[in-house]
Amino acid sequence: MRKRSNTYLAPGTIVQGYRIEKTLGDGGFSSVYLATALNDGRQVAIKEYLPPTQARRTASGRIEPLSDETAPLFASGIRRFFEEASALSKLHHPNIVEVTDCFRAHNTVYMVMRYELGRDLRWYIKRHPQGLSEKFLRTVFPPLLAGLEELHQHDLLHLDIKPANILLRSGGNPLLLDFGAAQKAQERPAGLRTLTAGFAPIEQHTKGHVGPWTDLYAIGASIWACISGRAPPPATTRATKDTFRGIPNRYRHRYSSQLLEAIDWCMQMNQLERPQNVSQLLAFLNETPKPAAEPPPLIGRWLDRWPWWRLKRL
Repeated sequence: MRKRSNTYLAPGTIVQGYRIEKTLGDGGFSSVYLATALNDGRQVAIKEYLPPTQARRTASGRIEPLSDETAPLFASGIRRFFEEASALSKLHHPNIVEVTDCFRAHNTVYMVMRYELGRDLRWYIKRHPQGLSEKFLRTVFPPLLAGLEELHQHDLLHLDIKPANILLRSGGNPLLLDFGAAQKAQERPAGLRTLTAGFAPIEQHTKGHVGPWTDLYAIGASIWACISGRAPPPATTRATKDTFRGIPNRYRHRYSSQLLEAIDWCMQMNQLERPQNVSQLLAFLNETPKPAAEPPPLIGRWLDRWPWWRLKRL
């Protein structure tokens, strides 16, 4: 977690009926806290919108823009954050973090989420540098994709899927976290947006046409990180010279061709060559693998090699 002096809410601070317990982490535009709801004692996670390049916390606790130049960006960010929190609060899926409340305070916006115990997928990758098993991957990613499909059906894109944003609860039950970069599917990216090199496809770098295929590139990149122990090369590097080829051949001794081909499909540079929606990818992953062609009988193989021109001489 990066250190931001004098920007975090202090433990014990009361915000709209929630008592801050501790800081859990931060991203490029927000900080996340563990808090307790004063009315019933339940623990929640609260995300506070505070981009440090645009705003700061004053001595009174109020959030103010750094300057007249950053004020419009900060104001538009607040509006977008509130709209996205409101949209997420309407989603109810076991594999998407549950947003229970959203409110304005201290001249910014807060999103209240159900607090879940677990470790993110990045933790598992670091402890298995030789690659996580296919059984593990097939336990985690199908339900995660089901949650992502629910998101897409509500016309929302996540746009920052990566191992750090996938929480694994007991039994490997995944939860998709951190919707700080989320936006409506039909919107063009505007202003500063969060993206993670290696997991973001080229259209996010160039502010191109994003859609479900954009999130599916990140899904493929996340599975790749699980089997290789590292992030893929950035899409900007691949756009110059793409050496990221031959995924099925590289790991076929450990993983099924079906899984490897799914990664390869998701991570095509051309967005039209990727799966266009979650249903296409799930259907491919759920296909019964075709049995390998049986070799011809031994006598058949021997006859195939027999020099028939000699037989005619006998």
